[in-house]
Amino acid sequence: MTYSSDALRVKGYLCLPDGCYLPAFFPYENTNTSSAFQGFTVTQESMQMQQLASRYPPVEQHTMDGIDTNWPVLIYCRGGLGNYGGVNTAWMEQFVHKGYIVFAPSYRGNEGGEGRDEYGGRDAEDVHAAYRLVQEWPFADTKRISMMGFSRGAINAVHTATTYNEGPQQVHKLVLWSGVADVERTYHERTDLRRTLKRVLGGTPRSVPEAYLARSPLSKAHKLHCPVLIMHGTSDTQVNYSHGTRMYHWLKRRGANVTFHAYGGQDHRFQESAHEAAVNNMFDWLAAP
Repeated sequence: MTYSSDALRVKGYLCLPDGCYLPAFFPYENTNTSSAFQGFTVTQESMQMQQLASRYPPVEQHTMDGIDTNWPVLIYCRGGLGNYGGVNTAWMEQFVHKGYIVFAPSYRGNEGGEGRDEYGGRDAEDVHAAYRLVQEWPFADTKRISMMGFSRGAINAVHTATTYNEGPQQVHKLVLWSGVADVERTYHERTDLRRTLKRVLGGTPRSVPEAYLARSPLSKAHKLHCPVLIMHGTSDTQVNYSHGTRMYHWLKRRGANVTFHAYGGQDHRFQESAHEAAVNNMFDWLAAP
């Protein structure tokens, strides 16, 4: 789907669980009904939606009339930067089968969206805008909107959870999966990313320390009020395991409601069996009181 963030039109994906239908006031173009994945890229003033694929009834039957169901929501913040990484639609299929509406912002400058991805800079507003948008949907349970940040997506997820951290708009729960905690540490650990980080952030950690600090979840962790689940593979070669443990211990020392799941021998993306277990564990944790 296309939606508004600042003055930009940015892209995202939406998946609806079985039994959750778009209200009649969400007009959209049905372009493909060939698979079980229901993703959206409504023609309204603030957003535009195009159906990519669905296993559900035709658009004429998509109505909420007589249905009084509010669905929990998971906003999935993708990893990577630009064309590297991206929204994993296979993951979205897994998540939506747990009975959640799943919304995944692509971030500005990606997949035809306007603007430029800044690795957790002004693109953080794209996730804020998605969060506010979801709160307006009558079929969404606004008290159970959770965030999941994978890899670099942890930056955007934490930024949103610390922005909406109190009152009725508070983020329900936060999951950090193989998440970056310290961007300066990432610069030193990932020599292959140094040139990209210098270009996107405007220099090295020494020359523009404020840019690296502003993007580091550890610098905002003291503002987290919601429960946090950290999942990390002990053999992660892209975001070192220490990012997860540092975030956990920092939160734990401050009395935060934080849980840590270590996945022994797993790299940045888990092997199939471990990934399936992690997904099940994540949704068990999200559903718990």
